[in-house]
Amino acid sequence: METLLNKILKDNKHLTREGKVASYIPALKKANQDDLGICIVDVNGNTYKAGEYNKKFTIQSISKTISLMLAIMDNGEDIVFDKIGMEPTGDAFNSMVKLEMISPSKPLNPMINAGAIAVASLIKGKNADEKFERLLNLFRKISNNNKLNINKEAYLSEKETGDRNRALAYFMKDVGIFDGNVEEILDVYFRQCAIEVNSIDIANIGLFLANRGQIPKTREKVTTESIAKTVKTFMITCGMYNESGQFAIEVGIPAKSGVGGGIMASVPNEMGIGVFGPALNEKGNSIAGYGVLKDLSDKLNLSIF
Repeated sequence: METLLNKILKDNKHLTREGKVASYIPALKKANQDDLGICIVDVNGNTYKAGEYNKKFTIQSISKTISLMLAIMDNGEDIVFDKIGMEPTGDAFNSMVKLEMISPSKPLNPMINAGAIAVASLIKGKNADEKFERLLNLFRKISNNNKLNINKEAYLSEKETGDRNRALAYFMKDVGIFDGNVEEILDVYFRQCAIEVNSIDIANIGLFLANRGQIPKTREKVTTESIAKTVKTFMITCGMYNESGQFAIEVGIPAKSGVGGGIMASVPNEMGIGVFGPALNEKGNSIAGYGVLKDLSDKLNLSIF
């Protein structure tokens, strides 16, 4: 397997020169666009790695999958989806257009920024610190890494420059999507995006979802099969921003990307995959990571369709 992974990385390495690292969050500019790594963890406990699989990066929008899971566990699906829609969008991940045009003015889905901020408002806790601590502890458990923490530089960088996210949040409060202190809600969101991981960590999270909400190593049932299925469905329909339809056709597995360069993929009942390549395409997805997952899906016949 690792021979295959090394070949796939080699075949897609040239794509790193065709993308650009994210720059709208200053801390992300420091990434090396040539980096490319992958980790696969399967339900039998096998781990396969290649390239810069151990390189740390911030999880960014991949975190939206698990914050959604926690919000549903805290409130139930009816309450969550009364505030947030379930439909894909053809707009960019940070767009305000549909939020302003549709009625009621609720985010179309929880994988875009507006939806994820609304999700953060639904996580239970007496303040931002308690809410985030609950979320971070959940990440630590399902990633099998008790040392996970935030990258403080990335957190402060995103907090300082997150004016569009503030605009989304204040608009949503104005139209009644959520109550409470907007800056505290945003603080939870900015911190969750700044959790620092590597490809192994997100592969383990992908495996947890692939295993229907149960940690394979300990057999601990963390969430219900129904909630895990809901999360994976959003990954298929909305997980790759406004490139999700193309990805579903070409790769065919649930996946969630982040502008830090990570892509977490989950092959139901089989494996979790973590890919890292900080050079992004125009849609905000890892350009080489996409290529790696396409080749891997083709070679191993992973598509769920």
